[in-house]
Amino acid sequence: MQAQRAVIAAIELQPGVPLVQQIVDQLSNAISQGGLPHGAKLPPIRELAELLNVGKSTVVDALDHLRAKGLVVSRQGSGHYVHRSRTTLPSAAAPDLQPQDTLSVVRRAVLLDNGALRPGCGFLPSSWLPAEDLLKAVRGTLRASALRMGEYGVTGGYLPLRQALRVKLATFGIEVPVEQIITTANTMQAIDLLMRLLLEPGDTVLLDDPCYFNMHTNLALHGAKVVTIARQCDGIDMDAFEQQVIAHKPVLYLTNSTLHNPTGHSFSPAQAYRLLELSHRHGFHIVEDDLYGDLQQRRTPRLAASGLDNVSYVSGFSKTLTANSRVSYAVLSPQLAARLITLKMACGGVTSEFAEQITCALLSNGSYAKHTRRTVDRLYESSSRVARWLVEAGCSVSSLPGEGLFIWTRLPSGVDAETLARKGLEKDVALAPGTLLSKAADASEFMRFNVAHSDDPEVRERFFRLLDEG
Repeated sequence: MQAQRAVIAAIELQPGVPLVQQIVDQLSNAISQGGLPHGAKLPPIRELAELLNVGKSTVVDALDHLRAKGLVVSRQGSGHYVHRSRTTLPSAAAPDLQPQDTLSVVRRAVLLDNGALRPGCGFLPSSWLPAEDLLKAVRGTLRASALRMGEYGVTGGYLPLRQALRVKLATFGIEVPVEQIITTANTMQAIDLLMRLLLEPGDTVLLDDPCYFNMHTNLALHGAKVVTIARQCDGIDMDAFEQQVIAHKPVLYLTNSTLHNPTGHSFSPAQAYRLLELSHRHGFHIVEDDLYGDLQQRRTPRLAASGLDNVSYVSGFSKTLTANSRVSYAVLSPQLAARLITLKMACGGVTSEFAEQITCALLSNGSYAKHTRRTVDRLYESSSRVARWLVEAGCSVSSLPGEGLFIWTRLPSGVDAETLARKGLEKDVALAPGTLLSKAADASEFMRFNVAHSDDPEVRERFFRLLDEG
């Protein structure tokens, strides 16, 4: 044990840095480098405290941290021993078991924060988020007597949040009691739960093209037959849509009603009326995904405002507050709401009341409304600048300018989006090729740009360089 004492006695602790963390870091380093070998017994706690010149409670806390890291084990009546498990021993790099095709690699790069520029991602930059308001809401929630850390959340969701959502929905013309508002962990969970209730294997679903890339994967898991509907910056061809309905007899249509991802289109009153009339006449249900609606500058109608008999509405806060907030909700008919609550409970989908209380605080004190107004203005300004340099690069903008988070653009002639995205990864730029979002024959000619992340001279410079390098 004399060698172990010498190693520990040599540790120098610096002022101004938490003692426990210093001890954990220094001992971890000594273990990894072999100064404290596997199986070596550590001195007793009292002696460790003397060697390090700290209190016994500090040593106890440090040992707890080392046990949690798998670097130390304790044996009843014997003491503490160094333990280098297989997970802590250095080893050859594990094989990457994830798919390596271009789209899978690009998809992971767009989602992963690895220091690269991410003009292809689907959320706001951290610098755009209301950090102080979020922290204030977190602190307030932690202090509140309503925080029930030892309890499961209510299946339908935190009631004050649902009441705040009821007020918010009324501004869109959607008047519902709180019993028909059900919270979910995210919009994809809401859609997935609805697919379980509304679909049988083999049923046909109409889906916008382009669309969020998860939609095709999710519908495939439900055994659905997908028929894509071409969505342009001016909407969809309603006559062609009706022909698809007659030919395929869909069970439902899954769509963004406002600020469609990625074209930015929102249904006009005439388009919404025609779509609702077709759904009633031909008997298909509409799932209205309004995840981007709070970023809208000019108000357009929501399909659910006409009633919830054949429309289900889903939305959330991952695109406005923080991608990590994971608070969303579904607004349903009384019958579907009751079935969704039962399903949510059966599959363990009860949501985090802590996250819901934080979101409720931001909605209730006006912080959320202030943040979204500021974000809408910033997006409008960024969109103009990004559209300008995209045109300079030889691209043509194929989405509505000025509104929303995305610009859908056609690349210069002869440029393949997947090839460009793969080369972008080599330059630490994560781009979103059209083939990530669309099944159309010409999808490889398109690319989606997040204007908030793309309004950056470095993004512009690297994109121009990628085009120049061919």
